[in-house]
Amino acid sequence: MKVIELNESVTASNDRDADVLRKEMRQEGTLLVNLMSSPGSGKTSLLSGTILDLKGELEMAVMEADIASDVDAVRIENLGARSIQAHTDGMCHMDAGMTGRALSAMGYSGIDLVFLENVGNLICPAEFDTGAGANVMLLSVPEGDDKPLKYPLMFTKSDVLIITKMDTISYFDFDLTACQERVRRLNPGIRIFPVSARTGEGMEEWEGWLKTQVSRWKQFRNI
Repeated sequence: MKVIELNESVTASNDRDADVLRKEMRQEGTLLVNLMSSPGSGKTSLLSGTILDLKGELEMAVMEADIASDVDAVRIENLGARSIQAHTDGMCHMDAGMTGRALSAMGYSGIDLVFLENVGNLICPAEFDTGAGANVMLLSVPEGDDKPLKYPLMFTKSDVLIITKMDTISYFDFDLTACQERVRRLNPGIRIFPVSARTGEGMEEWEGWLKTQVSRWKQFRNI
């Protein structure tokens, strides 16, 4: 019987690539934000609202990661933001190498903020470091307040949780307080923003956080 000794994580190589990419992005003064969620959580709607609200304040770009299709990338480009569609060839996540290649193909010189709209699911994307400076996950009200119990890693890995579609909360059995408590038990330092891209509820707080993170990221340029 052949025995293989695994002395480091199978994702160790990706982690090293992610650290290199993060350093490059920091030196350029460009913040990469990794957006993760299940399909239909409202990532593209949130991005569209954010781009429109911050147009003129920040130069932004978006990488749309999907197994197929370019629908979301076209929608973002029509808003005036630079975008690129990254097809993952069946893979359920983006890793640092894929992210780096997409960034190089798109070009990000002069860009303050790049969003990576990761492949939609609550498992694989949490397991791979993309090289992002911040990890943000979305949970929509219709998905239910029990998701932190079912997918703890995603909540543990995220710097920010955005609870989307708050305008629908009266139609669903969603306990906002219980959800927040479950999330904070997993990740005490996480920031939580309940928002509605349709009504604008909570968008100012989310966008204020973004602007602060971009400013802080640029302060560490070339350090």
